[in-house]
Amino acid sequence: MGEIKVSPDYNWFRSTVPLKKIIVDDDDSKIWSLYDAGPKSIRCPLIFLPPVSGTADVFFRQILALTGWGYRVIALQYPIYWDHLEFCDGFRKLLDHLQLDKVHLFGASLGGFLAQKFAEYTHKSPRVHSLILCNSFSDTSIFNQTWTANSFWLMPAFMLKKIVLGNFSSGPVDPMMADAIDFMVDRLESLGQSELASRLTLNCQNSYVEPHKIRDIPVTIMDVFDQSALSTEAKEEMYKLYPNARRAHLKTGGNFPYLCRSAEVNLYVQLLNLKSTFEESRFKNCEFCYQKSSPLCS
Repeated sequence: MGEIKVSPDYNWFRSTVPLKKIIVDDDDSKIWSLYDAGPKSIRCPLIFLPPVSGTADVFFRQILALTGWGYRVIALQYPIYWDHLEFCDGFRKLLDHLQLDKVHLFGASLGGFLAQKFAEYTHKSPRVHSLILCNSFSDTSIFNQTWTANSFWLMPAFMLKKIVLGNFSSGPVDPMMADAIDFMVDRLESLGQSELASRLTLNCQNSYVEPHKIRDIPVTIMDVFDQSALSTEAKEEMYKLYPNARRAHLKTGGNFPYLCRSAEVNLYVQLLNLKSTFEESRFKNCEFCYQKSSPLCS
């Protein structure tokens, strides 16, 4: 069994933060699963969106650390959606259900792409205060799978898992990265065929971000210098798309720095993104800034 799954921190998290299930669509098979921690009086929380292989609990280290610093943090697990518009409409309904007007979004890989698409989708009536894009991308064509995107729903689960595992690091890694990979493999195994097929469809369906629609949103690009599923070309494209973005570079961390380099990620989230964007929001009714427990209000 992986070290993370049996660690005291993970077990403490699972025993103290309940997993909630919420339905906001007419189709009651579409269930959002989420962990919502921190002061509920905060109406402008930080929401984490996972990669293809992830579940809501892959961000447990961010939840434990950031709530300890006074933030409200929500980590999500998506229902089964088959296109980006359907996802964005469902996510908007979820925010309405939770009575959240605007939020900060941290997206890892696919989660980052979906965060950008949601910001684009709501650009006429903004719902996003800031974006933190971790090992993410802006154009699905980088995966060269757009022609197969509409056939993932036909593939058996073992084949879909093989596709995802092909992007995991296979060379020698340090013990913390090995533990992170083991944990993500375990999370991948917990996903059903339809969940995986829908996520891979969203990941590879022909689409790209229109940056002019989200140019007023503060962006932080977080990536690693060692091996990850994201190519150098994809990283460079992100830098070009967001020339004014803050950059959070990690020397190592692989595909899952939020698990194996959590201390660095949490510090970057707080200092580079949340602190500056919440301070920028101070006069825009972002209630987070008025929490006495928040380190930003001291």
